[in-house]
Amino acid sequence: MIQDKTIVCKDCGESFVFTASEQEFYAEKGFTNEPTRCKSCRNARKNGGRQPERQMYPAVCASCGKHCQVPFQPRDDRPVFCSECFSTKR
Repeated sequence: MIQDKTIVCKDCGESFVFTASEQEFYAEKGFTNEPTRCKSCRNARKNGGRQPERQMYPAVCASCGKHCQVPFQPRDDRPVFCSECFSTKR
C-alpha cells in the first residue's frame, strides 16, 4: 500500500506532502522521478518566467480603416481587422 511522503522543496526549503493518490498518478503516467518542488514553487516556475515581449506590427483595419497593432506580420493578400471588428466577425 502506498503511503504519503514528505518531501523538502528544493527551491523554498519547505516540506510538502507527496500524497498516495499523486504517487499513483505518477505511476500511471510512467513518471519515475518524484517531484522536487512544492505546488507553489512549481506554479511560480511555470508562470513566473519572463515571456519575451510580443512583437507587434502596425496595420490598417480592412473593415473600419482604423490604425491598429497586430501580433503578426500583415500580408497584402489577407485582410487585417482591429480587435473591435475582429470580435464582431467571430
